[in-house]
Amino acid sequence: MGWIIFIGFAIVSYLIQANLKSKFERYSEIPVDGGLTGRDVAVKMLRDNGIYDVQVTCTPGFLTDHYDPTKKTVNLSEDVYNSCSVAAAAVAAHECGHAVQHAKAYAPLRMRSALVPAVSFASSWMQWILLIGMFTLNVYPGIMLFGIALFAMTTLFSFVTLPVEIDASRRAVNWLSQAGVTNMSNHGAAVSALRSAAYTYVVAALGSLASLVYYIMIYMGRRE
Repeated sequence: MGWIIFIGFAIVSYLIQANLKSKFERYSEIPVDGGLTGRDVAVKMLRDNGIYDVQVTCTPGFLTDHYDPTKKTVNLSEDVYNSCSVAAAAVAAHECGHAVQHAKAYAPLRMRSALVPAVSFASSWMQWILLIGMFTLNVYPGIMLFGIALFAMTTLFSFVTLPVEIDASRRAVNWLSQAGVTNMSNHGAAVSALRSAAYTYVVAALGSLASLVYYIMIYMGRRE
């Protein structure tokens, strides 16, 4: 049963990722008014929100865009940084949405940042500990329980990430319209692109929860 759930979420995740890539490629052909590149959009949104201590940089890779709160940098992939498309504007604005959250001390973002050290440790060790725990469950049940606790930490992180990502997209969509970067003819494309990106986080969170329940069932079943 557990493997069916894993495979099911893997297929759904693949389909959503493929849909996101397809939409990004399609919306990359739709220009924005004024010929603003992703970098231009990011700089403008930061300035419009009174943020002057965050740098906009270019990073290699496809859709590797992210905001780094420790370095205060909005890192845009090459396709976003240099493109004058609706897709690039949406992604750039979304990442700047995280910078705005940081500047305004948005509570879910602060919570996610606080969890990073623990989640980094958990991600590095939980699979090995869970594997050992399953083989030694009847002798050393505490090992499996510790692995489950580590996995629960990563699951919590996934769910805390949801409001952070959704809020960043909301800020991006509102600003794109208010700033006149998008208009009636292309604003829907920006909304669609960001909504598709949000689905990837929803599936990741639900997949993590399903896996956590699966490991708990193994623990409870073998203890009976």
